[in-house]
Amino acid sequence: MPHLFLGLISGTSADGIDAALVEFPDGPSTAGLRLVAARTHPWEAALRERLVAIGQGGEPRSLNELGRLDVQVGEAFAAAARALLEQAGIAPAQVAAIGSHGQTIRHRPHGEAPFTLQIGDGAVIAERTGITTVCDFRRRDVAAGGQGAPLVPAFHAALLHAPDEDRAVLNLGGIGNYTLLPRAGAVRGFDTGPANALLDAWCQRHTGAAYDAGGAFAASGTVDQALLARLRAEPWFALPPPKSTGREHFHLEWVQARLRGGEAPADVQATLLELSAATAADALRAHQPGTARVLVCGGGVRNPLLMARLAARLPGVVVESTAVHGLDPDYVEAMAFAWLARQTLAGLPGNLPAVTGARGPRVLGVVHPA
Repeated sequence: MPHLFLGLISGTSADGIDAALVEFPDGPSTAGLRLVAARTHPWEAALRERLVAIGQGGEPRSLNELGRLDVQVGEAFAAAARALLEQAGIAPAQVAAIGSHGQTIRHRPHGEAPFTLQIGDGAVIAERTGITTVCDFRRRDVAAGGQGAPLVPAFHAALLHAPDEDRAVLNLGGIGNYTLLPRAGAVRGFDTGPANALLDAWCQRHTGAAYDAGGAFAASGTVDQALLARLRAEPWFALPPPKSTGREHFHLEWVQARLRGGEAPADVQATLLELSAATAADALRAHQPGTARVLVCGGGVRNPLLMARLAARLPGVVVESTAVHGLDPDYVEAMAFAWLARQTLAGLPGNLPAVTGARGPRVLGVVHPA
């Protein structure tokens, strides 16, 4: 079987489809795996607008729209895969499988009928690429009583664990999430709350830019300590792991409900950035206070103000990009879904019950053969 797997993911921010082509060694080990090629494929603007609106709690206009979106997202993911293979000069026949996360439009792992919903029809991806496609990774974990998220900690553990220090991997995507890697003991992981999702949304509303490049908008404001306290009082932050969340909880209406009126937009941006740093630091102190090193990936790595505020709130802890350890911070999650596809085809579990709360290890995903 070829040792090339292709991972696809569009995260909470829906700011593009990340595609990563990964070469794995023989056998179950990940030692020596290599990122062959990677790129971020842009969304068509109108499609992204609908995905973000629904992801923030809006309803599809009809079942017909939901069905169309499922196919359209599948087409977009297939286009991202084809573009990456063309860039790398790799034929589809050389790729063992695609692992596609899809686009989350609703995540409700609690209640009478827990569910998580990612769209992006895997059958469409398999047809358009000619490559076996594994998708729908999260639902089996939810069916087994888990949160269905985060799923990347098993991949983090395989690549970034160290026997001589307690580490944490922090993904600063739309939502922040930790993988806790103690030098000895069980790997744990959970969401911390909003990372870039609120920052991006507030920036776009008030400046027209899709994101706050370099944290400049936030840097032009001042943290509103009273607003920060109201935001941090959100009960979700105090919940114990396992826990996960998404745009349907943390969206601009959630922010708006905590404003008193008259706040300067730049001050709110600065406060939302401080919220991301504070909640991530709070969670680490609560759940692995002896952490020596935090390895950061995701779009937040590119925001120097966010990185600086995180480091300031974690004195004595080394805060650095996963790039220092050979993993491109922009594509760690896409690489993880390549790994998850490999796990599925090998009949191996992809979840960590200590992370998600599932009743046990499960082989994840639905396979659409080429």
